Amino acid sequence: MNLDAGNGRLFTVDPLTSASFGGRISFAGTSPLDSAVCALESSPALLVQAFYGTGGLLHLPGLDDIHTEPGLLTRLSRLFGPEVENYEQTLTEQKKIHPEFPEILQITNMPPSCQMPPAQPDPPLTPAGGLPVSFPQRRGWHTDQSFRRPPPDISLFYAVLPSPPGQGQTLYADAASAYDALSVDLKSTVEGLQGIHAIPGIGRAEYAVKAGETPKPLLPHQRPQRQPVVRTHPVTGRRSLYLCEAGQMDWIDGPFVGMEPGPEGDGAALLYELMMHMTQPEFTYVHEWSQGDLLIWDNRNLLHCATWYDAQNHQRLMWRTTTRGNPGELYSGEDRSWLPEDDARPMAGLDSD
Repeated sequence: MNLDAGNGRLFTVDPLTSASFGGRISFAGTSPLDSAVCALESSPALLVQAFYGTGGLLHLPGLDDIHTEPGLLTRLSRLFGPEVENYEQTLTEQKKIHPEFPEILQITNMPPSCQMPPAQPDPPLTPAGGLPVSFPQRRGWHTDQSFRRPPPDISLFYAVLPSPPGQGQTLYADAASAYDALSVDLKSTVEGLQGIHAIPGIGRAEYAVKAGETPKPLLPHQRPQRQPVVRTHPVTGRRSLYLCEAGQMDWIDGPFVGMEPGPEGDGAALLYELMMHMTQPEFTYVHEWSQGDLLIWDNRNLLHCATWYDAQNHQRLMWRTTTRGNPGELYSGEDRSWLPEDDARPMAGLDSD
């Protein structure tokens, strides 16, 4: 597919070679990225059309200019939503926020963030030599900040300094195609069902409940939020599953409303069944990062998952932005659940040392 801004081809879109969804963007010519961004800003529907046409996942390689001009990332982000979030006003630790651009979250093992990757051992490679993707062998599947109402729309993830080759991949799962492939009985089971989503690290995750941890006291804006297990996309109209695995669901009162709670309950069994279905290889994509890569994905119909890298011997720095403002009619007119009612900081009492 070739798309232009009125003066010749601006970029082409090719399918990702190892997935049933997603596309790879190649810009025409060798002009600085600023010129391409200006052209996209003058015709914003071009990139957005490509995004939704590929199922909500785009890979834009070779955008090295963003490293020295972070504002380019926020400008690209504004093409995808009415608001690019200011992380200082969300449930995010201050040490993880870019010092000059509060719209940029820094995901890195470098100070002051010191965010470590999933621990070894990673699941062993498949017999064919591939990276295991399926839950529960692969843990950590989630959609960004699902513990908020309304939840965010789209994330942009940029590799300033990626991990070494063969490490630190990001996995994606197509929750819309997974929903389409559900059995009639499972579709009936999840229709109208609500999941209870919780901030990680507050003592309500599956592992914390099993370990007998005392859950942290929460301010009203930090409490778990209910989300529909099946969402209808506000742009494409497709239905998709919307849930996370063990670390971002509430395993004290959930994971599902109206089902037996806790790690041994009926809700847990259903969550495992759905997650195993959603993360089958035919619904997933494995991205191997290169410096200057930008990935854009739709949190409304995709899950993603981080993998291990050797953080003891290699530095890694990734930047993320998030757009919000079009979650669908279900959330119409809702106040933002994550905003404090008083002058409290959003993360008051939850910051790590």
